Amino acid sequence: MNAASAPTVSGAPAKVGESTQTVFVRRTLRMKVKREAYRWLNAAAAEVNLVWNWCNETTAKAARPFAGKPKWLSEFDLNNLSSGAAQYFERIGADTIQCVNREYAAKRRAAGRTRLRWRVSRGARRSLGCVPFKAASLKRRGKAVRFCGKSFRLFEPQRLQGVKWRQGCFAQDAVGDWWLCLPVKVKVETTVAPKEAVGIDLGLKEVALTSDGARCERSRFYRGIEPRIAQAQRRGHRRQAKLLHRRAANRRRDALHKFSRRIVNEYQYIAVGDVSSPRLLKTRMAKAVLDSGWGMLRQMLRYKGEHAGRSVVIVSERFTTRACSSCGCLTGPSGPRQLAVRRWCCSACGAEHDRDVNAARNILAGSRLRTSVRGNESSP
Repeated sequence: MNAASAPTVSGAPAKVGESTQTVFVRRTLRMKVKREAYRWLNAAAAEVNLVWNWCNETTAKAARPFAGKPKWLSEFDLNNLSSGAAQYFERIGADTIQCVNREYAAKRRAAGRTRLRWRVSRGARRSLGCVPFKAASLKRRGKAVRFCGKSFRLFEPQRLQGVKWRQGCFAQDAVGDWWLCLPVKVKVETTVAPKEAVGIDLGLKEVALTSDGARCERSRFYRGIEPRIAQAQRRGHRRQAKLLHRRAANRRRDALHKFSRRIVNEYQYIAVGDVSSPRLLKTRMAKAVLDSGWGMLRQMLRYKGEHAGRSVVIVSERFTTRACSSCGCLTGPSGPRQLAVRRWCCSACGAEHDRDVNAARNILAGSRLRTSVRGNESSP
């Protein structure tokens, strides 16, 4: 189960002719739970896993019955079948069971399968815990919150002042810490960006490089502490290794947040390359690709652009490295053996290019060309 859902916009984006516009966006308030409640949450997560596995087994039997017509059970059907089951659980209630039924039905429908993966509560391959709830089930009690008769103390409880939340969840990370995730609505004033457009080329030497020459931090988030992780794993210090993995993930997320925020604040139109991470995972560059976080950066640019009223488009990167951004001739370096060539000169027009900056400019030009072609096709 996901710890937090992707934010959505509930207002119209700002137009170019307007200076400011107020929109309501949905963000996730994430606060750490104090360690004294971990034992209770672990037991509640085991009960949630039991409900999930019951949904998995029940829907699989209904989709492939021994006799009669098959049926794909919906959230409504699962709620009817699980009516009264809350009396058999010590920690979770009927609202949590209904939340699990809804999430399972949605994921099963999206996957298009008769059965999803089982959730494991114990052992080395156990699933990360998640305890969903509805808005009415979580109450604020001074500096703590109360859920299912249990009080939970939080770090930074002042962040809950004046906050109205919807349904949320208690989510566990890979280290074993628990977090309270609350989707909230926030009022944001959007303004028109000072600059018009930018193209972004995603790479391995630099995570991202814009057509104006701005660079994201070099992708050494994991490689920088990889020797320490290996040393902790050799010594059998599993928790220390998980903490180092989380540090690398936080460093990556922090750098991508800063870069995406800077781009969204400065540019009104943003074009990003569509380089595929899953395809490159089958090559020798898999570790560097995972360390770069291209998918995370694209996701950040999308939702931050929606919040700020920007236009974010994904453009094909085909021939963007070889093509000259000045004359358009395919005179640049090509092939895996030419990846070491970072600067080259066009033999047709004599222009000198930085490999990544040239690709970013071609991405921006390609997005504008595609937009103009679509505009001509839609016009009578």
